[in-house]
Amino acid sequence: MNVVLASASPRRKTILEKAGFSVKVRVSDADETLPCGIAPAKAVEYLAKVKANAVEREKDELIIAADTVVVLDGKILGKPADENEAFEMLSALSGRRHTVYTGVCLLYNEKEEIFSDRTEVEFYRLTKEEVNEYIKSGEPMDKAGAYGIQGRGSLFVKGIEGDFFNVMGLPAALINQKLSDFLPKKGK
Repeated sequence: MNVVLASASPRRKTILEKAGFSVKVRVSDADETLPCGIAPAKAVEYLAKVKANAVEREKDELIIAADTVVVLDGKILGKPADENEAFEMLSALSGRRHTVYTGVCLLYNEKEEIFSDRTEVEFYRLTKEEVNEYIKSGEPMDKAGAYGIQGRGSLFVKGIEGDFFNVMGLPAALINQKLSDFLPKKGK
């Protein structure tokens, strides 16, 4: 089966490849503006659907699109616009629990499946020096909530409840479960 990832995220591509998928990448140029007042789980599902529908499709291709956000006190933290915003986000997350939501859209011919997963993450208390050193590494700048759990950001994580890969940007096990019912059975 041809699998197309509608995302430029190298982390998502790696997750799918490690799960055994052969993946092509087609980056979506979708408008990612959210409707006002949308709840976080619905926001990531909405954006995943927008991304999936924005890429070219061919017959019998499985399109996988995703969007991830970090939520603290009901506020969505996307990717930081600059180092100051990264500092603000990481300082706010310091010593606290937050929720990571990833929405996924699967498209196969005329079929569509949209769902999301959530993971609770708790950070250790961070010093200003730790936050500034991390920002200097450049790692937080392209990640929701200004951290990557798979990199140096892992040093801030006290614990998680839920899927680790969801925090990285793609809940691979949940996708696999959904695909068993979503894709046509062989021989049909």
